[in-house]
Amino acid sequence: MSNPNTPLDTTTAGTTAGTTAGTLVTNIATLVTNDHHSSEAAQDTPLGLIRDAAVVIEGDRIAWVGTESEAPATDSRVDAGGRAMIPGFVDSHSHLVFGGDRTEEFGARMSGRPYSAGGIHTTVEATRKATDEQLAANLARHVREALRQGTTTLETKSGYGLTARDEARALRIADDHVDEVTYLGAHVVPPEYAGDPDGYVDLVTGPMLAACARWARWVDVFCERGAFDGDQARAVLTAGIAHGLVPRVHAGQLGPGPGVRLAVELDAASADHCTHLTDADVDALANSRTVATLLPGCEFSTRSPYPDARRLLDAGVTVALSTDCNPGSSYTSSMPFCVAVAVREMGMTPDEALWSATAGGAAALRRIDIGRITPGARADLVLLDAPSHVHLAYRPGVPLVAAVWQRGARVL
Repeated sequence: MSNPNTPLDTTTAGTTAGTTAGTLVTNIATLVTNDHHSSEAAQDTPLGLIRDAAVVIEGDRIAWVGTESEAPATDSRVDAGGRAMIPGFVDSHSHLVFGGDRTEEFGARMSGRPYSAGGIHTTVEATRKATDEQLAANLARHVREALRQGTTTLETKSGYGLTARDEARALRIADDHVDEVTYLGAHVVPPEYAGDPDGYVDLVTGPMLAACARWARWVDVFCERGAFDGDQARAVLTAGIAHGLVPRVHAGQLGPGPGVRLAVELDAASADHCTHLTDADVDALANSRTVATLLPGCEFSTRSPYPDARRLLDAGVTVALSTDCNPGSSYTSSMPFCVAVAVREMGMTPDEALWSATAGGAAALRRIDIGRITPGARADLVLLDAPSHVHLAYRPGVPLVAAVWQRGARVL
């Protein structure tokens, strides 16, 4: 096997008889396909591992996957240098349209002040004051930051404007920069509606939704103490569904509540956080297609208990990992960091954590074209400066991403 620190070698031969158009990536020590049918030990891992592997990219798609000895000839070739290749990370939960930061709040929290949902108001004030150009530049910076760490698909939400105008502009800006956009007008009740939370729900489900629906695919609600109760959350989600949006729910972050079972009842794509769950919550998730999206960066940054991924996995729940990148409770864009924390603190194996950060994220977005390296899938690929994906947890904090392809184009 080649040294995984060897620079990538690219050669172009030109199309000749017996070759096909496209790029052949060879000398891959271990390839994670997330297709258990291609696995050397399908019963032992969900990753569909292939050793001494090769991949053919044509346009923005995967054209062929297999062992290097069986690879077809192509007009372009990249030597992976004995590195591991994984699907691009799918970050299915983030909050990236915001102004300012909350450094002072973080410092205070690390000095003993507990986290609560109310801190969001600081970001709401800064976001309302920011120009469109400032919000777009900040979002683009975080998207580039995530891409350098192997994230090739991003979901992001509104939720820091909390007026019809500011929520609509947040979604419009997001739509220019990320793959998946979520309407989260129901993040918290803004100060101007502090005495009339039901009036704010009327705004969220009425004029604000009408202004925002065209920019979003998803509707979300923070169903939590200090935010929205079960009845209010139901009103928000059903209004979004009536406008053609698909639900997802912030549920069980600060304590048990109705969010998870409401998500399952409404066939939400995901219930996110899932830190505090009852047995009934776990059973409901296990018997549904709602994905439990776990956000370990949030618990790391708030010194809160971590969700019990082992409990969910053993019950048969589909689990995703995501960053929850936001300026208040989880200011990280690093999916490798979240994989390492999930393995160390949440009872996941390295294989389970990587699957959840790729194919699991795709499931949380109800997509089958990402999060896997199989023929026909989008060519989102990451090479690691390591011979195995296990190094993501084995070497936490080390920048292991050596190269990234997004939609078939080499971007790093």
